[in-house]
Amino acid sequence: MLDTFKNVFRIPDLRKKVLFTLLMIFIYRIGGHIPTPGINATVLAEFWAQSKNTLFGLYDMFVGGAFGKATVFAMGVMPYISASIIIQLLATVFPYFHKLQREGGEGRKKITQYTRYGTVLLSFVQAIGVSVFLQSIVSQTTGQHAVLPSIAGPIFTFVTAISLTTGTVFIMWLGEQITNRGVGNGISFIIFIGIVDRIPTAIFGEVQQISAGTRNLFVEIIVLGIIFLMTAFIVLMTQATRRIPIQTPKKVVGTKMYAGQNTVLPLRVNMAGVIPIIFASSLMFLPSMLKNFFPESQVMEDFTNMFLPGRPVHDALYALLIVFFTYFYTAIIFNPMDIADNLKKSGGFVPGIRPGKKTAEFLDSVLTRITLPGAVFLAFVAVVPFLIMGGLNVSFYFGGTSVLIVVGVALDTLQQLEYHLQMHNYEGFLKKGRLRGRRYY
Repeated sequence: MLDTFKNVFRIPDLRKKVLFTLLMIFIYRIGGHIPTPGINATVLAEFWAQSKNTLFGLYDMFVGGAFGKATVFAMGVMPYISASIIIQLLATVFPYFHKLQREGGEGRKKITQYTRYGTVLLSFVQAIGVSVFLQSIVSQTTGQHAVLPSIAGPIFTFVTAISLTTGTVFIMWLGEQITNRGVGNGISFIIFIGIVDRIPTAIFGEVQQISAGTRNLFVEIIVLGIIFLMTAFIVLMTQATRRIPIQTPKKVVGTKMYAGQNTVLPLRVNMAGVIPIIFASSLMFLPSMLKNFFPESQVMEDFTNMFLPGRPVHDALYALLIVFFTYFYTAIIFNPMDIADNLKKSGGFVPGIRPGKKTAEFLDSVLTRITLPGAVFLAFVAVVPFLIMGGLNVSFYFGGTSVLIVVGVALDTLQQLEYHLQMHNYEGFLKKGRLRGRRYY
């Protein structure tokens, strides 16, 4: 493994990509410690100590702890993700956006541009809500406000809206730079870094509680066992595929005849990856965001409490949204008709299935069947940990969502590094072996 890491830095192009990615991560982490002007850190820390296992804890996990500190990166990439959801939903309703999706590179550039505009708009609106929320926080012991009196009011709202919107746009730019010039998907990688950054703090906190006698060692072992089993289950489901056999006939090119080949078309059970959970989480944050605009309303307070993690309404709606977005996103990234047309043009076919429309219908039926267990799997790993946290009284936020993001992004990054290493004839991270005469990874 050590030699493999050395090989990464022996390839000039790959070394530049890795170092550039590390530089972008370093800049992102610095921004996560720059506070919004006018914040009373002591009052905010006191409030946050009582809110870690709520929906705020989940949001804070996605943004790497920046929300709990009210830094300029407090909203992270969540407005960008929300804007992406809106644009993709519009593509199913308005022919113009659907046409852009099918125009290739130029269409994607237009969609990206609209997503950026939507990100700025959503960031500004959400930042206003965050500013109102921060001004409503009052210490229960000292009576002090989380916002200094000298800047509270419209001035703080304006400064916070500009600061957080600028921070979100800058994070969006960092993510795009990592995607274009670094390693991995930039937006997913930023969320990944935010989650991993919380692990040392969580471990240190648990060790302190065990030393102080406030945490039962047996319960801690159970929590570690659950995390281990969940990680193994997620890796298994992430790598699970349904292989469709593909045959290509003999070809005559010039004076040479090429024999037909038997290949497979792998359809992943969890083709949508972690995107459905991120999409669903973004929508589940909306009630809390709306509450920020009405801090004194008891009706909004009761309405928001219905959507707290662990409540039946939250868990049921969260699971349904994940299932919906799994099918929705899978339909966007995989078009059976395009695959069938490409197979037909290359002369390939599925044994026993006529090329063209029949092949597309067959692929669509297979994909529909395997997507259901994938959707149920995502809903399970996203909802069940909320119940475990409440039952075991876990003092830090842990859940299948975070593990799924970490596993998914880590595997995707390793696969990209593997591709670059194999291009230069180096052994990769994912070593090959043989089992009963068949190759496996």
